[in-house]
Amino acid sequence: MRIRGFRAGALAALVLVVVLAFAASLALGSRWLGIGAVLHALADPNGSDADVIVRSLRLPRTVVAVLIGACLGVAGALMQGHTRNALAEPGIFGVSAGAALAVVLGLQLGIADSVGSTVWCALIGALVATFGVQRLASRGSGATPVGLALTGAAVAALLGALTTSIVLFDANTLDGYRFWAVGSVAGRGLDVAAQVLPFALIGLLLAAINARDLDLLALGDDVAAGLGLSIRRARLVGLLAIGLLTAAGVAACGPIGFLGLLAGHVARRIFGARNSWLIPAAGLTGAAALILADLVGRLVGGAGEVQAGVVLGLVGAPLFVLVVRRRAVAL
Repeated sequence: MRIRGFRAGALAALVLVVVLAFAASLALGSRWLGIGAVLHALADPNGSDADVIVRSLRLPRTVVAVLIGACLGVAGALMQGHTRNALAEPGIFGVSAGAALAVVLGLQLGIADSVGSTVWCALIGALVATFGVQRLASRGSGATPVGLALTGAAVAALLGALTTSIVLFDANTLDGYRFWAVGSVAGRGLDVAAQVLPFALIGLLLAAINARDLDLLALGDDVAAGLGLSIRRARLVGLLAIGLLTAAGVAACGPIGFLGLLAGHVARRIFGARNSWLIPAAGLTGAAALILADLVGRLVGGAGEVQAGVVLGLVGAPLFVLVVRRRAVAL
């Protein structure tokens, strides 16, 4: 009961952190606005400069940051649970690499000529890569944690090589690709959030369904099977959730590295390995992290801004090294 109370309090604190980060994202930037101006823009806009800044620029990107941060945070927690590796990242499944290749092909063919079309190219590529990894890993003894990780790494390397070979020989494609590949919520409006929302909601629902199965899988495949769990079904549901959530995130904002690692690891340190608490905590942590990364990039960038993917890379890389040094690779 005591532990449950602590977890409930910690989860409520994470919700508060997300709310405060959301409010700060609306108020702060190259032009700082008071809380009164923000509330006025949200409740009773009259077309002033402050209203335009809040409603047209800051609110859409903050909403996108909440949605995509939650998706990538949950995907990171699921990935770490299924591979039993605290260093696991959604990109290890080749999802980001699949999305990148699809975007490059779309740019080269003239299909990805808008944000909306780029989103759909990335979604298709990410989902094809996810199912491809699952099919390859399932051959033989089935999609084991090690098999999924190794297959995903191999597919990611192959798709990454194909992407590089295309952009190196096409300057126009490279120009379009490099702006997407850095990972950012800048310029993403509510229309982008609406396009990926169905995939995100399905992925989050599958993650919630998969939480209890993950608790059983943590006991070992033999024990879980003895308790009546279908290992293949549990792996497939988890993989689908990871694929959909990562695809939504990559499609909307480009590949944002280390967010899944950061959110999953922080949530696990606070809430332990109980996935019914860990998964929502990772989602809230991911949402707060992406909002704050975007906000920091706006505050330190001067007249311009540092992309959220760059900020998270600067934070995530040291965390990755720290986890390795502590040998915390096995869950």
